[in-house]
Amino acid sequence: MTIRVVLADDQALLRSAFRVLVDSEPDMEVVGEASDGAEAVAVTRDERADVVLMDIRMPGTDGLAATRMITADPGLAHVRVVMLTTFEVDEYVVQSLRAGASGFLGKGAEPEELLNAIRIAAGGEALLSPAATKGLIARFLARGDDEGPGAARSERLGALTGREREVLVQVAAGHSNDEIAERLEVSPLTVKTHVNRAMAKLGARDRAQLVVIAYESGLVRPRVD
Repeated sequence: MTIRVVLADDQALLRSAFRVLVDSEPDMEVVGEASDGAEAVAVTRDERADVVLMDIRMPGTDGLAATRMITADPGLAHVRVVMLTTFEVDEYVVQSLRAGASGFLGKGAEPEELLNAIRIAAGGEALLSPAATKGLIARFLARGDDEGPGAARSERLGALTGREREVLVQVAAGHSNDEIAERLEVSPLTVKTHVNRAMAKLGARDRAQLVVIAYESGLVRPRVD
């Protein structure tokens, strides 16, 4: 199946470059463009997009607000958002993930990284750039401030089985299903089943949201180097 992509960025030149790149791939196509967040939401809905490449900073409705609107719409439950920004700082990564984005990518990424990001997001995987994997992001997520529903999510973990908790810890560490299967000595299919059940019980859209929940609930603690 072809991955339907929407490009949301206030720079027309950048959208044009992304369109040429995406449309050059046989398994994906650009079905719409937007120059602000409100337009991005409308185009995503009208064109039945699968993945939105969303600039975090746009005039009017920014990328974070637009992402929240998309993830809050039951009719767009299948849509995955990859946040794009020239400012790859941890607070932006946290805000993106909390808004419901499936991942985060700097605009300076190589073309193959961008295309891979689209495929990863479309497959329901978590896409975290290198800057998001060094512990700082974990510390932000674990702060327990007003932005994160830590207490509520901690209670919701009670619905998970022991094995589902184990798998959630591994997901939060960034391991793939195959890696988790090897670590827990089970089949990748079994891991996938546990991940899907955990997502359903915790109301997570994808693996990126599982990572957020794991840290905000206190199930996983950030390492202090």
